[in-house]
Amino acid sequence: MLSLRARSRVGPRAAVKYLLVIAPLVVLLAAAGFATLEKDTVSSYWEGLWWALSLMTTVGFVGETPETTGGRIVSSILMISGFSLLALATAAIASLFVREEEAPEEQREREFERAALARLEELSARLEAIEARLASGREPERPVS
Repeated sequence: MLSLRARSRVGPRAAVKYLLVIAPLVVLLAAAGFATLEKDTVSSYWEGLWWALSLMTTVGFVGETPETTGGRIVSSILMISGFSLLALATAAIASLFVREEEAPEEQREREFERAALARLEELSARLEAIEARLASGREPERPVS
């Protein structure tokens, strides 16, 4: 029988897998956005890529700040994405340490669940025997304690 904790385990490690694929795509698209929207500040796609990478890694702006509303929106998305990626990566690493500490506790839970299930099966068998004797009209035997 799985414990409730084991069944509900969908943590940051699963989210990081997807974000590690999505984050580079966001950076590449944002670079194109900067090169298109911020023509006065960003002279090429590669400079836009540098801006996007700097914002995504939470370094901040390299040089000027965006002058257009579109550039500010792209910057905001990158800042939030970078912070989220950093937070999830940190949480994923921390969950590795927590997982190591929880392993002995989970083993004890599994052993307890097995013992409890065995005891319940034993009690169920005794109850069935008592019910069978009652149905046949005989008095049930009292267990010796």
